[in-house]
Amino acid sequence: MKRTALISGHWWLFFAALPSACAGIDAGGREPVLTLPPVPGEARESGFPEQSSPVSQAPLQVPALAEASPQKAGAAPFPGMTELSVDALVEQVLARNPTLAQMTAAWQAASARYPQVTSLEDPMFGLTTGPASIGSKDVDFANRVEATQKLPFFGKLKLRGQAALAEAAAASNEVGDMRLQLIESAKMAFYDYYLVDRAIAVNEESLKLLREFRKTADDRFRANQTPQQDLLQADVEIGRQRKRGLALERMRKVTQARINTLMHLPPDTPLPPPPKAIQLAESLPAASELRARAVAQRPDLQALSSRIDAERASLGLANKEYYPDFEIMGAYDAFWQRPEQDLRPMLGVRMNVPLYRERRRGAVAEAQARLDQRIAELAALTDQVNLQVQEAYEQVLESEKSVRLYNETILPAARENVKAARTAYAAGSIPFLSLIEAQRNLVELRDSSYEELAEYYRRIATLERVIGGPSPPQ
Repeated sequence: MKRTALISGHWWLFFAALPSACAGIDAGGREPVLTLPPVPGEARESGFPEQSSPVSQAPLQVPALAEASPQKAGAAPFPGMTELSVDALVEQVLARNPTLAQMTAAWQAASARYPQVTSLEDPMFGLTTGPASIGSKDVDFANRVEATQKLPFFGKLKLRGQAALAEAAAASNEVGDMRLQLIESAKMAFYDYYLVDRAIAVNEESLKLLREFRKTADDRFRANQTPQQDLLQADVEIGRQRKRGLALERMRKVTQARINTLMHLPPDTPLPPPPKAIQLAESLPAASELRARAVAQRPDLQALSSRIDAERASLGLANKEYYPDFEIMGAYDAFWQRPEQDLRPMLGVRMNVPLYRERRRGAVAEAQARLDQRIAELAALTDQVNLQVQEAYEQVLESEKSVRLYNETILPAARENVKAARTAYAAGSIPFLSLIEAQRNLVELRDSSYEELAEYYRRIATLERVIGGPSPPQ
C-alpha cells in the first residue's frame, strides 16, 4: 500500500503541472501586455496606423474618472483667472466631463477580453472508487484519479487574442473620437459665450450713444429747433435696446449653463468673463494636406480599421474550425488488480472529428461577408471624411473673408455714417429718424461682425474635429 501511495503522489504532481505546461501553447511562454493607440493628434503624419499588432503601440492617455469626483466637481474650475481662455476651458471639460469616463470604461471592458479569450479552459479532475472494494479481503481498494485538459488546435488562441486586441483598439479610438467631439463642443460653447458678451457690450455702448442723441434732441426741442417727436423716437429706441439687453442677459446665463454642464458643474457656477477681443487665426494649409491628415489620424477611421483586423482574425478562426481540438488525459487507475497492477498509470488523448463541414463552410462564408462589409464601410467613410474636410475648409475660408470684409470695409463705413449723421442732425440738415437709422444700422453690423468672427472659430473647431486634431498653421 505504501507503493500505491507513492505512485499516486507522483501522478498528482503530473496533474498539477499539466495546465501550466499546456498554457504555453500559442502564448509564446508569456502573456502580452495590452497597450492601445495614442489619442488623436499624436498619430502618424500619413497613412493608416498599423492595427495588426496593437501590442506594439503606445498606451492610450485618457483623463481619469477620479478627476470628476464630487469634491472637484463642486470646486471653482478657474481659480484666480480674470479672463476665460478657450484652452483652459477645453482642459477642464476633458478632465471633468463624465461622457469621456463612460467611453473609457467601455474601452477598459473591451481590453479585459484579451486574457479571457487567450486562456485555456480549466483542467478537470475526477475521482472514481469501487465501494465494494472498501475493506475487502479479496481485492485491493479500487479507485481511479484522473485529470484532463482541453487544448484547442494550434493557432486558435492566438487568433482569438488578435480579435480581442483589435476590438480593444477600436474601443480606444472611440474614446479618441468622443474626445474630439467634446473639444468641439467646448470650443463652440466658448465662442457663443464670447459672442453674447460682445453683444451685451455693443448694446450698452448703443444705449449710451442713444442717451447722448436724446440729450441733443432735447436741447434742440427746448430751442424750438425740432419737434417733440424726436424725443419720443429716442425713448422708443432706448426702450428697444433695453428690451434687447434682457434677451442678451438670458442668453448669457444659458451659455454659462451650457459650459458648466460640459464641465459637470451646477449650471449657475460663476465663470470668468471671456476675452474682449480675439484675432483671426493663422492661415490654413492646403485642403489636400488636411484631407491626408484626416485619413491618417481620424479616430473613427482607425476604429473601423481595427475592426477590419478583428474580422480578419475571426475569418482565420473560422478556417481553423476545420481542424480538431484535443483533450489530453492522465490517470492512475487502481481498479486493476494483481497481477495486472503494473498497468495502473495511464495517458490518453481525445479529439473531435470535424465531419459536419457544411456548418463550418457557413461560418467561413459569414466571416468573409462581415470582413467585406467592414472594408466597404471603411471606403465609404473615407470618402465621407474627405467631403467633410473639404466642406469645413471652404466654410472657414468664407468666414475668414467675411470677417476681413467687416473689419476693413463695412464697419469703418458704418461708423463714419453715424458720425456724419450726428453732425448733420446737430446742424438741422437731416431728421432725427435718419440719425436713429444710422445708429441702428451700426449696431446690427457690429453684431453681425462679432457673429461672423464667432462663426469663423466655430467652423475652425469643426474643421479640427473632422481632420482628427488641430491643423498646423501656415
